[in-house]
Amino acid sequence: MQIIPIRDLRDTTKISEMCNATNEPIFVTKNGYGDMVVMSMAAYEQRLAQAEMYNKIMEGKAQADSGNLLDGQEAMAQLRAKYAK
Repeated sequence: MQIIPIRDLRDTTKISEMCNATNEPIFVTKNGYGDMVVMSMAAYEQRLAQAEMYNKIMEGKAQADSGNLLDGQEAMAQLRAKYAK
């Protein structure tokens, strides 16, 4: 984990290199307290995709918990009917 003071944001090239080298967020402090987070586009997109995946898993779990399930063979038949050419 990297933590830098806000004054270091002036050196944008260095910040960009730090973000892309670690693929992790950089925490920026102001007056000794957390203020913001900076990260590379790749790291952001990876975290966004991960959050979307977790949401879909939780959505599926909620459907299963409520009894809203399909038989595997029935689901495959529906997919084949929809996408098979």
